[in-house]
Amino acid sequence: MSSSRITRLLHLTDPHLYGDESRRIYGVNTASSFRSVLREAMGSGMAPPDAIVVTGDIADDLSAQAYRRFRAALQGLGVPVLCLPGNHDDRTVMAQLLNADGFQYCGQAVLGNWGAVLLDTHVPGEVYGQLAESELVRLDAALREFSEQPVLVLLHHPPIPIDSAWLDGLGLRNARDFLAIIDRHPQVKAVLAGHVHQAFDRLRGRVRVLATPSTCAQFTPRTVDCVMDLRPPGYRWLSLTPDGRMQTEVMWLCDWVVDARPNDDRMGGRRD
Repeated sequence: MSSSRITRLLHLTDPHLYGDESRRIYGVNTASSFRSVLREAMGSGMAPPDAIVVTGDIADDLSAQAYRRFRAALQGLGVPVLCLPGNHDDRTVMAQLLNADGFQYCGQAVLGNWGAVLLDTHVPGEVYGQLAESELVRLDAALREFSEQPVLVLLHHPPIPIDSAWLDGLGLRNARDFLAIIDRHPQVKAVLAGHVHQAFDRLRGRVRVLATPSTCAQFTPRTVDCVMDLRPPGYRWLSLTPDGRMQTEVMWLCDWVVDARPNDDRMGGRRD
């Protein structure tokens, strides 16, 4: 069913939650930063979003308790939550705990006048991403189904370089196959990703490719090696118009001050 109203989405990514709420990564208590992001975003005085989309790395320790904490934080908001796995996630546990009662794991959805396709780029034990052949087939089929409406495609690993050499080496391995499908479907308007812990916005032909800051710590853009950033936790708003246009804005926590550049506490054995 078509809609004449703008659809508003809240994009959250890379919360890196733990079963133990005292745990930190890159010097940040991830449970605290996630709660602060939700409090600011949902308490902004605007109407709540039509949906919250979360592009992976939800549970840093792969624990069921981390997913339960994530679910508990969002369930009371009364907003549909669509999520997909990142390289840190346990797909089996995630699908069990985040695929009912207002939560959706991967698949596809209708968001106002837009179609949305949520993809799985997780490769067990690896930081880089790859789309299985079955996911590529599913993407192509979903885009054929959404042939008459604008489409947003979501995944964890960005499909194009972001100009940070170390992160680009940990990106989507079969991006060419993904982009070949996107190029066959002119109704795709945007691709939304996580993984890179920074804001990114680039037009590739007719498709806007976006990445959003983590709800915990950030990486400094355009670096050869990992350099932690002084930016606070962040999130993104998207407004999707019925005719296929999109407006978007990255927000940074107003009351969160990073006094010193965090250490890269995953050096030598990272699973970013």
